[in-house]
Amino acid sequence: MIKKLFLILVVALLAVAFGPRQQVAEEAEISEGLLIDDNQQAFLKNLASLCGQSFAGEEVYMIPENESWGHLDFVMHVSVCEDDHVYIPFHLSEDRSRTWMFLVEDGLLRFRHDHRHEDGTPEEVTMYGGYATNQGTPFVQHFPADEYTCELIPYACTNEWIVMIAEDFSKLTYRLTRGGVLRFEAEFDLSNPINLE
Repeated sequence: MIKKLFLILVVALLAVAFGPRQQVAEEAEISEGLLIDDNQQAFLKNLASLCGQSFAGEEVYMIPENESWGHLDFVMHVSVCEDDHVYIPFHLSEDRSRTWMFLVEDGLLRFRHDHRHEDGTPEEVTMYGGYATNQGTPFVQHFPADEYTCELIPYACTNEWIVMIAEDFSKLTYRLTRGGVLRFEAEFDLSNPINLE
């Protein structure tokens, strides 16, 4: 009888001692492991480290068949930074219709382009992009067009967006290829934050 009571007491004490800690550990593991790929998670954290800052940029390349944006003012503003998403409005002079969205979805990092009218309603062509491949690093991620993008914009089905942060955090590069051919590239100067009025 005494042995049985002693055994019950030991089990109860172990449950009290280790139960809550194990639960906390599991919750911490979940919160730290939002992404399957550690490189994707590190990339999202690197973007988030720029939170609250705005940066000027410029067109580096535009495929000749498209009208150049070289005369426009490029500004990116890292505005929303959470564990599972980072939002970066991208302004072209007075055009503020674009926001880059880096989201944790289905255990992967997803890149979307949110396009909205001035009144905040979504444009007809919006939320396109793709999931990161497993070839990325904490500083470079590749996002081939996903199924949603292929259905929305059939000619963009071979698109791939590459977003690169220089390891010294001097610049961010946004690159678009289609069928392996470069179509557009922009660079933003991360070394010199600007005031966004």
